[in-house]
Amino acid sequence: MDLFDHALKQRMAREAPLAARMRPRSIEEFIGQEHILGPGRLLRRAIEADRLFSSILLWGPPGTGKTTLAMIIANHTRSHFETISAVLAGVRELRRVIAAARERRKLHGQRTTLFVDEVHRWNKAQQDALLPHVEDGTITLIGATTENPYFEVISALVSRSRVFQLRPLQDDEVRQVIERALNDRERGFGDRQVRLDPAALDHLVRVAGGDARNALNALELAVESTPPDEQGVIHITLEVAQESIQRRAVLYDKDGDAHYDTVSAFIKSVRGSDPDAALYWLAKMLYAGEDPRFIVRRLLILASEDVGLADPMALVVASAAAQAFDYVGLPEGVYPLVEATLYLATAPKSNTTGAYFKAYKLIEEQGIVEVPDHLKDSSRDAKALGHGQGYRYPHDHPAHHVGQGYLPKRLWGTYFYRPSDQGYEQEIRSRLERWREAQRKALGLEQTHEVPDLSQQEIERAKRHHGRSGPQAR
Repeated sequence: MDLFDHALKQRMAREAPLAARMRPRSIEEFIGQEHILGPGRLLRRAIEADRLFSSILLWGPPGTGKTTLAMIIANHTRSHFETISAVLAGVRELRRVIAAARERRKLHGQRTTLFVDEVHRWNKAQQDALLPHVEDGTITLIGATTENPYFEVISALVSRSRVFQLRPLQDDEVRQVIERALNDRERGFGDRQVRLDPAALDHLVRVAGGDARNALNALELAVESTPPDEQGVIHITLEVAQESIQRRAVLYDKDGDAHYDTVSAFIKSVRGSDPDAALYWLAKMLYAGEDPRFIVRRLLILASEDVGLADPMALVVASAAAQAFDYVGLPEGVYPLVEATLYLATAPKSNTTGAYFKAYKLIEEQGIVEVPDHLKDSSRDAKALGHGQGYRYPHDHPAHHVGQGYLPKRLWGTYFYRPSDQGYEQEIRSRLERWREAQRKALGLEQTHEVPDLSQQEIERAKRHHGRSGPQAR
């Protein structure tokens, strides 16, 4: 490195954003993640002893210290440390690193640790290119990802790595980060007279959302944009802090864990008849920019799956909300979404529409049985084949019902649907008991069989089969 490169590097270090300047350089400076870095913890012991021989995956939301932790490892290890970004680098860059690692190991006996930032951004083929070199020890991998590695990283790589999950920082930890930046004379604002009002500090901590980088960026903006007074004091009031970090950053990636976890919390709250929790998760999704039509689709499914005939109006309300939103759009379109959410959350619940999957499983196990002759279409082959003969038209009988068989004969007396005792289904249960009793007598049945409920796993498997064999839901 010549003098010009050295000067450029020093100037870039001075001019780097506060969050970069304040990046911890040792485990002692690292704030948070005590569950993996506290005294005596496995990862801390491995770093301090430079015994990180197995690859690791650091998984956590932005601003929790994944890259910082990798840099700390780089500072502690005697192995050669390489860094590449999966966003910018591909297999060609990886091959260069691998070739150099092999040469280094052969000539000098030195190990190579490779830090791959945003490792989930690599596709399967690119991740596969890492595998043999991790397996034979050519490199020790440190992968950082904001996505669940069990879904976004190939299983072979996960099985050869130790996964450490980093969590959002607690409020008191974010407070420590801010206070350290204010007091650090070398890298922070310790050489300036900055007065941060307690209310302003509380606001920065609260709105940062456990993201240290977010908090430091807001602090830097507040300090750099506020002129000092006559005494040279930079006074950060609550108003200045609010302008610097006006909107709380909600962790929500439409293709990631936060998306699915929040949707799951929303659906479970509606299903669990908690309208307050349902509104909270609805607000989080809309605040984070979720497509309202996605939410409407989930409500339509829930109206049939979890409310069903306990309140037949549930599907009507959800459908009306979907149509109303298409007419109105945001922001006023939020009202039909809220109305549907509240209606479904406070409606009586029944999941008896799942009875369909009992019939589906029976078809899957036994195959499709021929339709009985009296139920076949009589408009084509009535005379030659006897189709439709023996069918009794219900409207010709009292109460518009007649006891006759509608299933294949070997399945007579098989019941899939058991009405619940919730809401309107109580009335259905009473009516259905009368009809089934009339049918049993007409068919001379002494025994009946109610198909037992399926497990949720069996139902989900059947749903997936529907998705493969039919048109995909949008």
